[in-house]
Order: sequence, then C-alpha cells, then structure tokens
Amino acid sequence: MENIIDKKSDFDLTSKSTFSNETDVFTSRSFAALLAKNFVPNYHKRLADNYIIIKKVFKFQAVMSRINNAEKALLKKYDFNTLEFTTMKQMYEELTLLQKWAQDIRLKDDAQKLLEIRVKELKFLDASRYASISNEIYNGYMALEHYFQEISRFPN
Repeated sequence: MENIIDKKSDFDLTSKSTFSNETDVFTSRSFAALLAKNFVPNYHKRLADNYIIIKKVFKFQAVMSRINNAEKALLKKYDFNTLEFTTMKQMYEELTLLQKWAQDIRLKDDAQKLLEIRVKELKFLDASRYASISNEIYNGYMALEHYFQEISRFPN
C-alpha cells in the first residue's frame, strides 16, 4: 500500500506536461513566458512596468477602488468575467486576444481599456488581499501578474 502511495505522489498533473519526462516541469509560469514571446504591444509593456514599479515601491498599501459599472459593462460586452471570477486558462486566452486586438484598428481602444480594467482589478485584489471567491480554481489574477512580470523591463 505504501508503495502505491509513493508512486502516486510523484505524479502531479498540475505541474507536468504530458510530453515531459520526470525532470521537466511545465507550470503556468511557462504559459506567461510563452505569451511574452509573442508580439507584445508597447501599451502592455508600459502597464506592466507601471504595475511592477508601484508594487515594489508602495506595495499597494493605499486603498484602490473597485471597477465601476461602465467598466463592468465593457467586460460583459466581450464576455469577460471580473478578475476574481477568472481562471488561469481564461486569463491566458484573454491576454492572447488582447495582444491580437492591439493590432486591429477597430478593437485597439477597447483592448487598451480592457487591460487597464484588469490592472485596476489586480491592484484592488493586491491592496485588499481579498477575493469574494476563495477558490483555487479562480486564480486568473496570478496569471495576469506572471504575464506582467515576464514582459516588464524591471527584474523582480
């Protein structure tokens, strides 16, 4: 029985890829790195730098405001959940879309506004250390933060 338990604990579905061997680890951080290798709009980089600098200097001690109804309506227009109800997979898909939309003249403004909303939500969650859903499934905010760390010019 102990032998079975030992073998089971060696295999972690969340951290290893199907195509990896025992020494390879493929984490959600790797997805952020892959996204960062794509075309990253300058606007994303500016927001990432701003976020990282503020986090290092101020550590989000000031109270940040929640998003307003107009911002929630823009999220709903594109069928996006609020950040605290977003999974990592949804966030990575969203970031990929925002990168593509940044190249489209018709969608560029909305893509920038959507990313600003995401940054505002992330700052609020960092400042309040609170999420109305305390479930490990809804951790899209971590994916967004990893993405910002990957594309920022400032090392951690």
